[in-house]
Amino acid sequence: MVLSGIEQNANAQSYKKTDSGLNFSTADMNVEVKFYGPHTVRIIKYPSGKSFVKNSLSVIKQEQKTKFSVTENNDILSIKTNELQISVNTKNGEIAYKTTSGKELLKENGSDFKPFNDAGNPTYSVTQSFQLEKDEPIYGLGILQNGKLSQRNQDIRMVQNNTWDFVPFFQSVKGYGIFWDNYSPTQFTDTAQKTSFASEVGEGVDYYFMYGGNADGVVASMRDLTGNVPMFPLWTYGFWQSKERYKSQNEIVDVVKKYRNLKVPLDGIIQDWQYWGNNYQWNAMDFISPDFPDAKKMINDIHGMNAHLSVSIWSSFGPMTNQYREMDKKGMLFNFGTWPESGREVWPPDMNYPSGVRVYDAYNPEARDIYWKYLNKGVFSLGVDTWWMDSTEPDHLSQKPEDLDTKTYLGSFRKVRNAYPLMAVGGVYDHQRATTSDKRVFILTRSAFAGQQRYGANTWSGDVNSSWESLRNQVPAGLNFSLTGNPNFNSDIGGFFAGSYKKGWSESSGSKNPMFQELYVRWLQYGTFTPMMRSHGADVPREIYQFGKKGEPVYDAVEKFIRLRYSMLPYIYSVSRDVSKNQLSFMRALAMDFAEDKKVWDINNEYMFGKSFLVAPVLNAQYTPEKIVKTNEQTGWDKKEEIQKGPSATDVDFTQNKTVKVYLPSGSVWYDYWTNAKHNGGQEIDKTVNIQSIPLYVKGGSIIPFGPDVQYATEKKWDNLTIKVYPGSDADFVLYEDEFDNYNYEKGDYTEIPMHWNDKANTLTIDTRKGKYNGMIENRNFTIILPDGQQKMVAYSGKNVKVIFK
Repeated sequence: MVLSGIEQNANAQSYKKTDSGLNFSTADMNVEVKFYGPHTVRIIKYPSGKSFVKNSLSVIKQEQKTKFSVTENNDILSIKTNELQISVNTKNGEIAYKTTSGKELLKENGSDFKPFNDAGNPTYSVTQSFQLEKDEPIYGLGILQNGKLSQRNQDIRMVQNNTWDFVPFFQSVKGYGIFWDNYSPTQFTDTAQKTSFASEVGEGVDYYFMYGGNADGVVASMRDLTGNVPMFPLWTYGFWQSKERYKSQNEIVDVVKKYRNLKVPLDGIIQDWQYWGNNYQWNAMDFISPDFPDAKKMINDIHGMNAHLSVSIWSSFGPMTNQYREMDKKGMLFNFGTWPESGREVWPPDMNYPSGVRVYDAYNPEARDIYWKYLNKGVFSLGVDTWWMDSTEPDHLSQKPEDLDTKTYLGSFRKVRNAYPLMAVGGVYDHQRATTSDKRVFILTRSAFAGQQRYGANTWSGDVNSSWESLRNQVPAGLNFSLTGNPNFNSDIGGFFAGSYKKGWSESSGSKNPMFQELYVRWLQYGTFTPMMRSHGADVPREIYQFGKKGEPVYDAVEKFIRLRYSMLPYIYSVSRDVSKNQLSFMRALAMDFAEDKKVWDINNEYMFGKSFLVAPVLNAQYTPEKIVKTNEQTGWDKKEEIQKGPSATDVDFTQNKTVKVYLPSGSVWYDYWTNAKHNGGQEIDKTVNIQSIPLYVKGGSIIPFGPDVQYATEKKWDNLTIKVYPGSDADFVLYEDEFDNYNYEKGDYTEIPMHWNDKANTLTIDTRKGKYNGMIENRNFTIILPDGQQKMVAYSGKNVKVIFK
């Protein structure tokens, strides 16, 4: 049954108004318009004679009593709030949206319902189509590995997997967003004729339209609906080292020791899988392996060096684990194929010895309780700091259609498929928050869904290839993810599958291969400007000392950007507060801040980090041949692939200068971060770089605090900060500080120091400190520096100070 365009009988039933909206019926469907505020509206459509009852997994806000007016003219209802005009056709149910000034935003283009048998439950497949303007860019949809910023002219099957994370949400440069609240496999299609979401299962059409005026406003509206972002500990913004995998407690502790001995900053170290032993004990959440004989000592050793430990936990369990046995008795385990398939660690998997590993039903609250019970007992109680939740999509290897008939606590797996990561991650967050407020939750996770930003999670882009193509893809992937309301994104620095760079390098590791060195350095430079700076991958080790020693170009480049990251921590942490309190984003597509400049609408290789830094990572090989490596999570484990040996280390001179092009958006002046050279916006320029630099610019009208030289994030107090002021327009910045790793900030235990630059008067005002917390800095010094070299030091004791420059 297709209902789009079907006309209603002449003697139509009139609409019914409520405090928060209205509803009416056409000949074949019911339509409900529900307000969640003056600029956010939920639209529900479902076949006549049916009911629609749904508890959203993503949306936590309730519909709101909203002031609105309705006028009726023939078949058109005109609904007005303080923020929106909505016109509704009562004959066919189609809806159009305008601003209060009459600017057209979006209009529907048909709703379809087709009967569908969902594992014996009669329901519908549902589609909603919209009509976009021809040249209107749209952003979002999740972490997409298609290399595109605007998602126009795309046809994407949205089913969570290892490297693509889907959020059925997009926003337009026109300042509105659409959230399609459906969790089943969904096809997103955009053509010149229509833009549509089509989901396999749904009792009806259910979507939210929000008008934010600009990208930040849309993000704020999405978070208002689905949850705000809690703050992460300061240390999580430092540098993380990881690999697949450290094979003993001695090895992982030794990595931290080497960083400390080299005096290279480090805050996080990650233990990947199999600290629990063999695959039959998969994800036991316990240090059962004889290679980890004293986990408590290991954790104490790491903490004693002022570093933090994260461990790998999964969405599945082996048959020899307590979790498996307890959940199996209660019917909480799924039966489809997942990783690892074999009990033996061999490739290809030896299916003579199947692992028996099964995914758990994260939709079931009791199953989530059991999950935390064992995680708390086996790992958290020992002092592990954070969680690396792998395979939260989850791994689904067999991909048989009947797998989606699997029964879950909330219906068929098909019905709730894409929301699995939301439930799995939310379960750990909620339980840890209930257990203690002394340690903030931080979860590194491989998959995400709408609303996951409320669960203390940073999502990484999965097991991507170690290739330049993959690196290029990460930039728009992170930007589009941020534009769905999820601000916390990262990727494996260097890419995960790096086996191709190891071939022909048997006498030394692939870390000495210049082709990998160049890729790794450029990826790390990009990673410096993401919310989590984490080095990780298989095949080729990534620790800084694997690349040589101090005084060598590659080693020095890695160290330089790790140190740059640490110097930026006061800026990053203050931005994190803006993200949490004011709904901003770390990684900002240029269209977020420069929407008036149409040239930036589809730029996929530059972005803003916070409101001040313009980052243009070097995304193409300049010193070595660029090799496209094609693998996935299956073939990537096959180590038989051979490639021709690349150049030797002596063939490559990384000190040579190269040139790259950078576009500087109009509407601002820009300062080269390295040289302080000033440029006008609205032009493309050539920038000279070498392996130790990338194009990095600061927007005129910026105030940026820089911190001390440290080995870990909290080593030194911020009592002597450098404040760099970049003139060009008035500027504001709020320096935010708190206790850095507990939830006392939610009770008001924090300080804010507002700063204002008056461009005309050449004056920086450091305003009166607001708030207090235990251990706050009472007196401090600020060194103020301008790009022209002017410099002044001021003492600050919490009272208003004015600093006047020539």
